Amino acid sequence: MSLCGERTPKSEEAHILQTGPWLLMNKLLLIGVLLLPVSAAQAKPPEIQCPGSNTVEMRYCAGQLWEQSTKQLRQKLGKDQFKQWQDATREACAKAYAPYKEGTIYPQLVVGCDDHLNRALLKEFQPLGN
Repeated sequence: MSLCGERTPKSEEAHILQTGPWLLMNKLLLIGVLLLPVSAAQAKPPEIQCPGSNTVEMRYCAGQLWEQSTKQLRQKLGKDQFKQWQDATREACAKAYAPYKEGTIYPQLVVGCDDHLNRALLKEFQPLGN
């Protein structure tokens, strides 16, 4: 506004941006921008298709199989027997794959080995002929 109370082109433009539909649109735009990080945080990671197509996915899949066989074996063995079995298989698998210890695939190899040995023992619990 000028000293006489008249609006100048710049003050008119500012007045329009601070009122009416522009104000509503600015508020909606601000709300939309503020909600973006929330939406991105809620996005689901892509589902891993086992056996996986890279080292990270293969390690995840090997871990899932190991957890499954470990759970089944826990139900078959007593607490002390299971602890002894786990200690023995971890030691044996670590020794078997010691040459790969510095590699990125080492954890996957050891977990896979533990799972294979768990599953071999689980087969021994199955009745003959199955």
